[in-house]
Amino acid sequence: MSYGAYLDIDTLLSAQKPLSDHHDELLFIVIHHVQELWMKLIIRELEVATACVREGDLRPAFKSLARVSRIQRQLVEAWDVLSTMTPADYLAFRDVLGQSSGFQSWQYRLMEILLGARDEFMLRPHAHDAAVSARLQAAFDAPSLYQEALRLVARRGIPVPESALGANPAERHAEDEGVVEAWATVYRHSTEYFDLYELAEELVDLEDAFQQWRFRHVTTVERVIGMRTGTGGSAGVAYLRKALERRFFPELWAVRGRL
Repeated sequence: MSYGAYLDIDTLLSAQKPLSDHHDELLFIVIHHVQELWMKLIIRELEVATACVREGDLRPAFKSLARVSRIQRQLVEAWDVLSTMTPADYLAFRDVLGQSSGFQSWQYRLMEILLGARDEFMLRPHAHDAAVSARLQAAFDAPSLYQEALRLVARRGIPVPESALGANPAERHAEDEGVVEAWATVYRHSTEYFDLYELAEELVDLEDAFQQWRFRHVTTVERVIGMRTGTGGSAGVAYLRKALERRFFPELWAVRGRL
């Protein structure tokens, strides 16, 4: 077994197929391939972490969440490489992209769903692919990582509103004062609930890194294409800026001002 055979390097390197003869198209393809590979690993780690939290086995969950946060650093750094491409470089091959858009990345959607973002509109771009659609729908209908965390907090004897515990997994989570107070109890008594306290901070680390990735995405896109409409008809920078306002774990941010 050789290195190349084990990693199937020939298949990996043959996946980059520029449609133009412009130098920077290869950069564009490689960056997005790298991001999709990292997202594949993030999805696996999030699924493991969610299952562990469901079982109350937090140590392996912490390992998976810490790994996700470190992967996210790599994703943030990738935007720095892409930003070496100037507007003129990108516009030279943009037409060959047709209607393809990062908005269509099903792995990105799955990451958001696993973290708790629920919006049926986001499932529509993948309806044509039965296998992908089924995987997204299954995650959409199942409890998110955050919902499992709240259920664990409740099992540990800390009051959590029934409306949060019994919420339809397919509905978007909205900030709940009762949930803020539950996390406040964890933070105020961090010695007694140290593992829950550590879980809360792991989740904050994860969302912090996710927001940094989103911010660098916005600034890179604006640097390269400005405010023009994105490929595939997406709103481009305007849409990406709105994403910065959304939180996966709103109570974990709100609780900081209540302690």
